Amino acid sequence: MLKRFMALVRSWFGRGLDVLENPDVLLDQAKHDMQEMHARNRERAVVAITAKNNLQNQVDDLQKTVDNLQAKAEFALKRGDRELALQLLKEKQGYEQSLQSARETLATAIETAEQVKVAIKREEEQIRQKTAEALALKAKWKQAQIQSEMEKQLQGMGTWEDTNNTFTQAKNKINNKLSEAKALNEIGQTNVESRLRQLEVTETDVAAQSELEALEAKLGLAAPITQSVTAPTNEIEAELARLEQKVGGSGGSTGS
Repeated sequence: MLKRFMALVRSWFGRGLDVLENPDVLLDQAKHDMQEMHARNRERAVVAITAKNNLQNQVDDLQKTVDNLQAKAEFALKRGDRELALQLLKEKQGYEQSLQSARETLATAIETAEQVKVAIKREEEQIRQKTAEALALKAKWKQAQIQSEMEKQLQGMGTWEDTNNTFTQAKNKINNKLSEAKALNEIGQTNVESRLRQLEVTETDVAAQSELEALEAKLGLAAPITQSVTAPTNEIEAELARLEQKVGGSGGSTGS
């Protein structure tokens, strides 16, 4: 039975935990089989020890009979009845032969009973050991089930990879849009209308500056700077003349 149990355990670990039957059920069945076998062995041990005890009682009874016949023979001799004493001694010899045979059988029975006791004790120790091993195997099985379930849950969990890809796509689109806006701005700076708008802004700033300086002079906050006001206008006109001359004199013909 114990060899079968160990072979069963080795087969589990030889194939791994992925067995066709539940190890809990198999361990419980193995434990049940061991307990049944142990119960039958105990019954056999009881029978053997009972037989030994019966032989011991038989030997004791024969020994008492032999002793009693010996005492009666001695008493008969004391009374002078030699013939009776001889008959009693013959009868005693027959019981002594039975006693000798019973003693030999008893010696074998005693040895067998002691072996049975040792075997039962060893078997009980093995059952306790295998029961402890079964509990340890059950614990390992539970741990394997928990670990397997955790692995399944981890494999089913989503990852950050998809989210990171989404962030990367959004970032690339934003950067591309910013680059596009920058490109449009660079193109707009080379446009004639854009340059004219910049020129209008410059003229507005110059006029506002001249008006501010005139107001300061009126209020006595600064000395009159008539020449400094007209100077930027003269500079602008000179620059415009140079620009007209550069582009082919079209500006001059328009002015005339």
